[in-house]
Amino acid sequence: MLQEKFQVDEANLYIGGEWRPASDNTRFAVTDPATGEIIAQVANGTVDDARAAVDAAAQAQPEWSAASPRHRAEILRRAYELLIAQEDRFARLITRENGKALTDSRGELRYSAEFFRWYAEEAVRNLGSVSHAPASGARILVHHKPAGVAVLVTPWNFPAAMGARKIAPALAAGCTCILKPAGETPLTMLALAEVLVEAGAPAGVVNILPSQHSGETVSAMLHDPRVRVVSFTGSTEVGRVLLREAADCIVNPRMELGGNAPFIVFEDADIDNAVDGAMIAKMRNMGEACTAANRFYVHDSVHDVFAEKFAAKMAALKLGNGLDEGVDVGPLVNAKTRDKVETLVDDAVAKGAKVLTGGKRGEDNRGYFYHPTVLADVPENADCLHDEIFGPVAPIMRFSDEEGVIRHANDTEYGLAAYVFTGDVVRGLRVGERLEFGMLGLNRGLISDPAAPFGGVKQSGLGREGAHEGMMEFMETQYISLEW
Repeated sequence: MLQEKFQVDEANLYIGGEWRPASDNTRFAVTDPATGEIIAQVANGTVDDARAAVDAAAQAQPEWSAASPRHRAEILRRAYELLIAQEDRFARLITRENGKALTDSRGELRYSAEFFRWYAEEAVRNLGSVSHAPASGARILVHHKPAGVAVLVTPWNFPAAMGARKIAPALAAGCTCILKPAGETPLTMLALAEVLVEAGAPAGVVNILPSQHSGETVSAMLHDPRVRVVSFTGSTEVGRVLLREAADCIVNPRMELGGNAPFIVFEDADIDNAVDGAMIAKMRNMGEACTAANRFYVHDSVHDVFAEKFAAKMAALKLGNGLDEGVDVGPLVNAKTRDKVETLVDDAVAKGAKVLTGGKRGEDNRGYFYHPTVLADVPENADCLHDEIFGPVAPIMRFSDEEGVIRHANDTEYGLAAYVFTGDVVRGLRVGERLEFGMLGLNRGLISDPAAPFGGVKQSGLGREGAHEGMMEFMETQYISLEW
């Protein structure tokens, strides 16, 4: 018997407008990172389920792509309103499966909802052009069509936002989709499916496929010729694999991959503002973000005062179960992530770094806690400067000249986000142009915005999410030649 609605404790797949168990009836456990307790048993999608999801999406595609932009926009707008009305429900669900503090989860929910409002407005702005060919005299008519079925693969660090940032533009463009959420955090996306149904999304337009068979299920979908777009957020390592898979059927890839963001503080910066920006850039989502500041370069003349103030603010953060009011920092998502953070800190200290605050696990051994940490005098050979930390650890280095800090900041295969703090806006723009990153926070620690094109360069990805560009990633350009 199919589920009538989403149930947290025993959640099923959502395919073709129906809640159904996995084809082999297997399930996997979702645990609370704060306690290690199992909070749900989720249907474990198989390759057969993945094919069924593509069938459902492909069947719904013609009618959805033919729907008027206004009709699609109204569904997206209703989804926004429903999410805002259910903020507390979603925030608690995000915290239960991801661990972040409720304040972070509420912020994520509002950020997620904004994608539906933004693309409700963008859905009606699919504009083309008409021009006169100079040589032939023909008219050139250009318009944009829905690309077709899209496969969306999301990570665990933002259980609501990563899905919303992909589903909303896909639907606005007229594409149907199959979303495979991370195995650690599938519940929020399943709950979102229920919201989209209430908002009016027809059966098959959005399908949610939780699965711990990630490689097999995604590969099966990418080798179905009806799938035309794959949008992935996650590690560069997995992104490379998906790019190879997408090549077989020439599926359009949209990749938002890893980061190693530099945070540069010049001698003329407002130090209090820089510290506040550092707290946001480092501790948003407990550092489990691709845009998180990973390397702090502080001018020698202001290094000590910045480090002291930054460490004091980090030390004042309250660590605990994210569901408890007043908690600032919850657990990391799993033991593997916590252990990696611990290994990176131990490596830096062994190589000469000084611990200004933190540098240890939390006292509650049931969950995956790690104290907010600030390290000073971190040597260049420390592993944390070359690997994405994905945790609440801030390594600080000194610098003395602009050329040198730009060289060090660019010395990475990644190119997602960077941050610059200076009292001289001209210098900030000059340095920003030379930084090899897709996004720059100039005297700001928060750069993510649904109205801005989010994405990186080098090995941090392909394409952009958010803004008008985000919808165009799910569209194909068609040119028509004619005379009149």
